[in-house]
Amino acid sequence: MPEGRPRILLFDSGMGGLSIARSLWRHLPGLGIVYLADNARFPYGDRSEGEVVERCVALVEHTLAEYPCDVVVVACNTASTVVLPELRARIGQPVVGVVPAIKPAAAMSGNRRIGLLATPATVDRPYLQRLIDDYASDCEIIRVGSSELVRLAEDSLETGAVAGHRVEPILAPFIRGGVDTVVLGCTHFPLIRESLMAAMPGDIAWVDSGGAIARRVEQLLRDMGTAHVSGRSAMEAFLLTGAAPSGLEAWMDRAGTEHGVEMPRQSSRVSLNMARNSSIGKAGR
Repeated sequence: MPEGRPRILLFDSGMGGLSIARSLWRHLPGLGIVYLADNARFPYGDRSEGEVVERCVALVEHTLAEYPCDVVVVACNTASTVVLPELRARIGQPVVGVVPAIKPAAAMSGNRRIGLLATPATVDRPYLQRLIDDYASDCEIIRVGSSELVRLAEDSLETGAVAGHRVEPILAPFIRGGVDTVVLGCTHFPLIRESLMAAMPGDIAWVDSGGAIARRVEQLLRDMGTAHVSGRSAMEAFLLTGAAPSGLEAWMDRAGTEHGVEMPRQSSRVSLNMARNSSIGKAGR
């Protein structure tokens, strides 16, 4: 990595972590990101906990051997609920997970009615109920778990837009419930925030974890003495276990222009395949 530039490994099952990348670039100028997506097994919500832990740990360990990083961010709510203890035990870098923004949502909700939009796996996790009990016990939480919306976001990278008739039925429980705050509990959903807002107009607060993740990473870098530097940020590598999704090139072009980020050359986007022994090997494009 360029001397003086801190580097983050950003891991997700798909492209949702790109919303975290944008938050990191906004908060931390000069940051380098290595993006790692296990999109051959996307979405993780359809996988067993054991498979998620095995693949995440093996992929991260392999990638760190080739791309040393200062901090690892698990930018997937489903993976964050199961993999963090094992991953922290196996690697030396600090690991940051994603937690649905229940606490800040409860702090800003006026009518104490909050919508939680996440994957089916996330809305059913016991840890989510613990968050609600700890920070929003006086609130009515309307939970909507939608795998369809995750796939719509994944398929909409090129424009960041989803047709209203696809989104409105998913958000209908929030409208009926009269929520004044919606938690985007999946990192995919900030990628289509404008479409969600258009389908649910009104004075609604939309809350996600991107800013909190960026602040946590910044604090870790300061504690490590790896202060971020001013200058151009970079997506230093983009690693996939499956085929690149349609619209990825357009997203990179748009994000590179918007945030002044140096994007990788086509030849540097490497595919990874999981071997049966849980080691990772490069595959040709």
